[in-house]
Amino acid sequence: MDQSILLTRPTCATSLRASLELLKPVTWFAPMWAYGCGIVSSGVSLQNHWWTLFAGIALCGPLVCGTSQACNDWYDRHVDAINEPNRPIPSGRIPGRGGLYIAILWSALSLLVAYTLGVWVFYATIVGLIVAWAYSAPPLRLKINGWWGNSAVGLCYEGLPWFTAAAAMLMSKPPTEVIVLALLYSVGAHGIMTLNDFKAVEGDRLLGIGSLPVRLGEATAAKLACVVMALPQVVVIALLIKWDRSLYAALIAASLVLQILCMKRLLKDPKKYAPWYNGTGVTLYVLGMLASAIAIRGGL
Repeated sequence: MDQSILLTRPTCATSLRASLELLKPVTWFAPMWAYGCGIVSSGVSLQNHWWTLFAGIALCGPLVCGTSQACNDWYDRHVDAINEPNRPIPSGRIPGRGGLYIAILWSALSLLVAYTLGVWVFYATIVGLIVAWAYSAPPLRLKINGWWGNSAVGLCYEGLPWFTAAAAMLMSKPPTEVIVLALLYSVGAHGIMTLNDFKAVEGDRLLGIGSLPVRLGEATAAKLACVVMALPQVVVIALLIKWDRSLYAALIAASLVLQILCMKRLLKDPKKYAPWYNGTGVTLYVLGMLASAIAIRGGL
C-alpha cells in the first residue's frame, strides 16, 4: 500500500476534528433549545412540518452558531493564544486562513438552508449572521464592550431562534405573547453571557477587551449577572399569572428559587463557580423557557 496514503489519513482526521472543535458543538445547545421552544409556543402540529423542525434546529446550532464560533475564534486568535493556546487556530491545527474560510463557507451554507425554510427564517438568518460577524469582526467588534456584546449574543441565542421557529410554523408574525417571552429570555441570557466571560478575564484585561468582569470587577459583574438573569423571570411569572397560566407560573417560580440558591454559591467565588452554575442554574433557566412555551402554546 502507498505509504503516503497511510500518512495522510491521520492528517485528514485531525483536520476534521480540529474543524469540529472550531465550531464548538457545546455552544449549539442554547439556540437549538430556543428554536424548539419557539416551535412549542406556536401551538402548530409537527405533522407536515418535520423539515421545519430538523432543518431549523440544524440551522440554529451547527450552522449559524457554528459560524459565529468560527468567526469568533478567527478574530480572537491572539486572545486565545493567551487564554486557550490549544484552540485549533493558535495551536496551528487549522493553519493559515483556514478558520476564516470555514466561517465564510458556513455563512453561505446557513443562508442556503434558511432559504428552504421560508422568508421569515431567511431574513432572521441574515440578521443572525450580521450580528455573528459584527460581534467578533472589526470595525464594530461588539465583544470589546460587554454591554453590547452580551446583548447581541443573548438576542441571537435565545430571542431570534424562538421568534424564527414560531414564525416559520405559523407562516406569519408570531403573537405578541410569544415575542414578549422571547425578548424577556433574551435579556436574561445577557447574564449568562457575562458568566461565560469569567474564563477569559486575564486575557481580556491584557488585550483591552471590555467584558463586564473586566469593566466592573468580578464581584460586581457576578452580582449584575444574577440580577439580569432573575428579573426577566419575575416578569415572566407575573405575565403568566395575568394570562391565567398560574400552574406554569408556579413551576417557573420554583425554578427561580432554586436558581437563587445556586446564585448564593456562585457569588462566593464567581470565577471558580461560573462553570458549575452553567450546569445547574442555567439548566433551570432553560427548563423555565420550555415551561413558558408550553403555557402559551396555541394562544391564550
